[in-house]
Amino acid sequence: MIGSTDPTWLADHLLLDSLVFLHVIPPTVKCLVDIGSGAGLPGLPIKIVRPDIRMLLVESRQRRASFLKTAVRELELVDVEILSERVLSVPSRWRKAFDVAVARCAGDVESTLKLGLGFVRTGGMVAVSGPPDPCGVKIGRYTVVQLPGGRTRSFVVDSA
Repeated sequence: MIGSTDPTWLADHLLLDSLVFLHVIPPTVKCLVDIGSGAGLPGLPIKIVRPDIRMLLVESRQRRASFLKTAVRELELVDVEILSERVLSVPSRWRKAFDVAVARCAGDVESTLKLGLGFVRTGGMVAVSGPPDPCGVKIGRYTVVQLPGGRTRSFVVDSA
């Protein structure tokens, strides 16, 4: 489910890249949805560091959703739900129910932002890890976070 078994690569590209979301989401967040969670990134590392956050991991692929259920159980995480459905099919009880929606974007940033806005209540926000260059992104606010070693991570953030 991930690209490498090298511990340094895993720490840099999975854990650190997930935790850097904490630089762009408010410290007061109480409930968060991870859209297209895949292997649990960024949701699971955020939950480990912020166990007070109630979390929904949305993953349409059954195999990955099964992995997420196992990971949550093995890590003994509480207040985490896994929803194995496509984002567009999510039941209405989850609409406008979260403070923050996050996504590691592998596709179109603007589409991901719009999907995320369906999950957050008024005053909430969506944070999507974005392309290194904001060229072409017409909605949201572009933010760059400096990482150790001179690397950067970019985010596109929008508010509900």
